Amino acid sequence: MVKDDFSVLMLSWEFPPRIVGGISSHVNDLSLALAKKGISVHVVTCDFPGAPEYEEIQGVCVYRFDSYKIPAYSFLSWVLSMNQKMIQRAMEVIDAHYGKVDLIHAHDWLVADAAIRLKDFYGKPLVSTMHSTEAGRRGGIRNDYQMTINEVERRLVNESSKVICCSNYMANQISETFNFPREKISVIRNGVNVSKFNIKIDAQAVKRRYAEPNEKMVVYVGRLVHEKGVHVLIGAVPKVLDVLPNVKFVIVGEGGMKEYLLKEAWDFGVSDHVFFTGFVDESMLVSLYKASDVAVFPSLYEPFGITALEAMAAKVPVVVSDTGGLSEIVEHDKTGVKVYPDNSDSVAWGILKVLKDQAFANKIRENAYQNVVENYNWDKIAEETIKVYREGVTLAQPRIVAKYRVEFPSFKFDSYPDEFRVLLSLYTLGAIDSEHARSAEELSSILRIKVKEILRLLQKLISSGYIETSIDHLKRLRYHLTKSGIIKACSLFS
Repeated sequence: MVKDDFSVLMLSWEFPPRIVGGISSHVNDLSLALAKKGISVHVVTCDFPGAPEYEEIQGVCVYRFDSYKIPAYSFLSWVLSMNQKMIQRAMEVIDAHYGKVDLIHAHDWLVADAAIRLKDFYGKPLVSTMHSTEAGRRGGIRNDYQMTINEVERRLVNESSKVICCSNYMANQISETFNFPREKISVIRNGVNVSKFNIKIDAQAVKRRYAEPNEKMVVYVGRLVHEKGVHVLIGAVPKVLDVLPNVKFVIVGEGGMKEYLLKEAWDFGVSDHVFFTGFVDESMLVSLYKASDVAVFPSLYEPFGITALEAMAAKVPVVVSDTGGLSEIVEHDKTGVKVYPDNSDSVAWGILKVLKDQAFANKIRENAYQNVVENYNWDKIAEETIKVYREGVTLAQPRIVAKYRVEFPSFKFDSYPDEFRVLLSLYTLGAIDSEHARSAEELSSILRIKVKEILRLLQKLISSGYIETSIDHLKRLRYHLTKSGIIKACSLFS
């Protein structure tokens, strides 16, 4: 069972002030809510300029590691190196609190490697939250790059005692895509901090940045990527303007499609009605929501739709695609308007339905706000998450191992020759440079092999070019992997 002093180690590649997508705010709000429930929360995440290496935020301990100086020839290679750095930082945290870290909670595929290795090394249960899937984002798996991410996701899911996702849509997708038992997946909906939106703003002052006093303002918030359907919204703009010429559209966010979308607005002849703000800070985002007449989320694929929930909390009428998690959080004509996915005519119809009927707009935004307050608060979500932690601990109990005992059931560690076990252990321990080198004595205690035999195996690996030696400040001999050793270890892991 989850104890009163239960401690969880959360792994996330983004955490405020580093904000890439919706994971950042999710992990932030969830960790704060858990801390209020008495859970000890340790978040290990990438660094961000100006953010401290360590800080405590309302009871949540946040540990950051250097991720900006990692040399990488591709995003996937960066992710692999980032995970190695995350492992090193997480091991420092776990070792400093050994016996008090009860469970590892991983957020999405980007931290899968670190989560699985830490789980295996320390014998801790693993719970994973899958915020989306590569197959869903891309509408299928079509190339080696997508296949690699898909397989990382598959491994993370199948190594987890329990999997959390934010909608029934996602639960079914995970179960079917990865052949994972549906009963091991818990649906816990995302939440929103309503108090953040209960502020007074000068709506007209905000509007003046983009619109004339007599004009309506439509806002989109999210990444500028294909699955978010922003191009569908741009296609709807001329159709809206044909009926209501006095409307301005504000597109908030960044992404790879920005230049394409700018060109689309120009080609449609509506560029003077469409404004791209880029990334905005939280204060400005809240102001934009509250100053808008309607918020539109035209996603083609959407596991949940946290931005739609934010708009509802800000009392903005919402128009959403009838797909994925959006379908589950919006009730048509009661808490918002649903439109057909990938259909600019339908998006335009939804926007006009709200803009042309103020009484209807007032009704759906008030209903939506009440729904958010009652069903999407973080206190309730924290309670549901603790219940999953309890189930995860129970399910994982047979696999718990003693301190410093390394077991790698995912690739049959014990079946490897001893020299490969040494190689893999050094990699798992993060001994990839002289600063993090390990001693023969450490390896001996972990692998339960005599020091004399460890030294023989190390010499064999040195002769093969997989390992180098260094001397620490106390003149002790220590061992770490060369680039060839890292590559070899990675090939064994894969």
